[in-house]
Amino acid sequence: MNSTRKASPAVERALYLTPHESVTIREHTPDALVVEGRWDAGATAPPRHFHPRQDERFEVLEGRLSFRVDGSERTLGPGEAIDIPRRAAHQVWNEGAEPARALWRSEPAGRTAQWFTDLHELRASGRVGRNGMPGPLAFGVYLTEYADVIRLAGPQLPIRGALAGLGAIGRLRGYRPREA
Repeated sequence: MNSTRKASPAVERALYLTPHESVTIREHTPDALVVEGRWDAGATAPPRHFHPRQDERFEVLEGRLSFRVDGSERTLGPGEAIDIPRRAAHQVWNEGAEPARALWRSEPAGRTAQWFTDLHELRASGRVGRNGMPGPLAFGVYLTEYADVIRLAGPQLPIRGALAGLGAIGRLRGYRPREA
């Protein structure tokens, strides 16, 4: 029996992670999550982060994407790919003048699809700043909840402590990821 399950049409909707970045789920199995990512032109790099339990692969389909992985920077164009191993601090962004698209694979899938959905729903709720991004209290809640999926790069003890404190206040303010 084939373990690959294509996303149903109901799942194939754009999930907006930031005002300039969205993903559409193309395949979701326990082994892998494959999304088509879209990045608007002229975006800035997100915070350095890493995935403690997942490897990622990006294959650029259109436009150009910049990658910084463990301090080394590259820009890739259509047909080029990059593998980012788990725990490697990285950033992905489109600083070019044209939109970019890439196939983005996370292995294993873990709770990445739920992370993407929760970010999208938080943004859709309007509980974001003027820049369209969640504030520190929201990120404290969500980055604490999804520490198995994504972590900010840097010294983990102080970062996780700060996020736990912000998350506690954020939960009192009503920020809550949806129940699994």
